[in-house]
Amino acid sequence: MKKVENTEKLAQILNMDLNEMPVENPDINYFSVEPEDIVPLIPVRNRFAHKGNFGHALLIAGSRGKMGAAVLGAKACLRSGAGLLTVHLPACGESIMQIAFPEAMTEADQEKDFITQLPSLSKYDAIAIGPGIGLQGKTAAVLFELLRHSGKPFVIDADALNLISENKTLLRLIPAGSILTPHPKEFDRLAGDSKTAYERLQKAIRMAEQLKVYLVLKGAHSAICTPEKQCFFNSTGNPGMATAGSGDVLTGILLGLSAQSYTPFNAAIAGVFLHGLAGDIAAEKSSEESMIAGDIIAHLGNAFTSLRGQ
Repeated sequence: MKKVENTEKLAQILNMDLNEMPVENPDINYFSVEPEDIVPLIPVRNRFAHKGNFGHALLIAGSRGKMGAAVLGAKACLRSGAGLLTVHLPACGESIMQIAFPEAMTEADQEKDFITQLPSLSKYDAIAIGPGIGLQGKTAAVLFELLRHSGKPFVIDADALNLISENKTLLRLIPAGSILTPHPKEFDRLAGDSKTAYERLQKAIRMAEQLKVYLVLKGAHSAICTPEKQCFFNSTGNPGMATAGSGDVLTGILLGLSAQSYTPFNAAIAGVFLHGLAGDIAAEKSSEESMIAGDIIAHLGNAFTSLRGQ
């Protein structure tokens, strides 16, 4: 990975005036992620492999009016290579998921419109929670139970992050090695408002170190912050990806890779890169203006193929 050697380059990545940049923190190492860094992370499949070799993922997602988030996350998870996927969703969403994406298995909550139950976790290799779950108190209780009983890291996004921001004592319950994927506004709710992109980035790096998690601060050059006080800037992606559901797709990709036994670091680095690369291919095929989140999913296969050709 290419090291970001100077403050001028860092200012370009953060879209800041160089004169506004403070003295760089010498304790933090910054890197740029390139295609050659990702290729070795994607294993070649054994000819005799079966779906059980690629993990069983659990996605906890959706509420009335937000089932699209669950569908997008589910599609992205299996398009990223997971062998099996179960989606735990409110009862109103079960028929939606079965029709929109029959490749996913479903487990319906007892509540019709939002999630109130934590399913048994023992059979799952990776878990993600957040897309479209809403901010209901009973859903917050499910998140609390998951934080207490998961026993292993998982992917936390969207409304799950917003629920944590409403009760910041939950931060200390997040399992080490988990992947958090806030956009800037979600991160500010967790860590407080920041005056500049640089200040926000420093807070993200500190949070990743303190919680021992991998924090993906989403943006034009998404930053993957690690517990070791390292920061990896993604080099793929384009403005067309600033569209509803793009984050749900990223959550699904991270879940799919995690189910295949990628380490949290490798899942975060490869997942963010693949997400952006698929978006770049989608933009080439049509345009940035017309891109929707489903286009990113549709070109994930091309993203994998492009990396294979490196």
